[in-house]
Amino acid sequence: MRWRSLRSLAVAAGLSAALAGVLGAQDSRPGIAVLPFVNGGPYGQDPENYQALEVGIQQMLTTEFAQNPALRVVDRSNLKNLMAEQDIGASGRVDAATAARLGKLVGAKYMVMGGFTDLYGNMRLDISIVSTETSEIVRADKVTFKRDDLFSGVVDAAQVITVGLKLPELPKDVQTKREERAREINKTQAVSYYTRGLLYADRGDKERAKELFAKALQEFPSYTEAQQALNQLGS
Repeated sequence: MRWRSLRSLAVAAGLSAALAGVLGAQDSRPGIAVLPFVNGGPYGQDPENYQALEVGIQQMLTTEFAQNPALRVVDRSNLKNLMAEQDIGASGRVDAATAARLGKLVGAKYMVMGGFTDLYGNMRLDISIVSTETSEIVRADKVTFKRDDLFSGVVDAAQVITVGLKLPELPKDVQTKREERAREINKTQAVSYYTRGLLYADRGDKERAKELFAKALQEFPSYTEAQQALNQLGS
């Protein structure tokens, strides 16, 4: 039975690789994917809030990259399903070689991975960029900000990564609007509700996830990401 399971996995991986190759041939834009961020043992808030940030930061970074039409961004759900199929990441940090293998399967050129710490309101993102072509870490960056400025910190991180990899940047006016929007969201509790909603959605608790996404929208009615997440869960 184990041999059959491994064989099925190999076939699935082969099909994923073939599909990624076809998609890559059709779309020449550089592909980028973001892995879940590792909780570095922060202090200052409820542990659930930090569990939520593992997927929350991942999704927020993915969303920021998706604002750039010059990039091809791998959807978080596709990456999550692939990691679940291959039982990857359940026990902690994914190494560079594993990240590169995943990236090849989803047709990404770069894989973003890293962790976060929060020391009573002072947050830091430690970011590593893996090239799927070489399986090596080609960049390492650090972004610091106040916890209350989380959304702005993620927007800045996306810009740091884009510039560091010499990828096409967002048009200046679009970047300015993203930064202004982030400052407005930071004034509310919307990000906390949104990231926790993602956590519960991943756990399969749709009703709790819907409740949290709705609260995010009450805090910030123009939070399109929360509205999209709510729509995906259905009525």
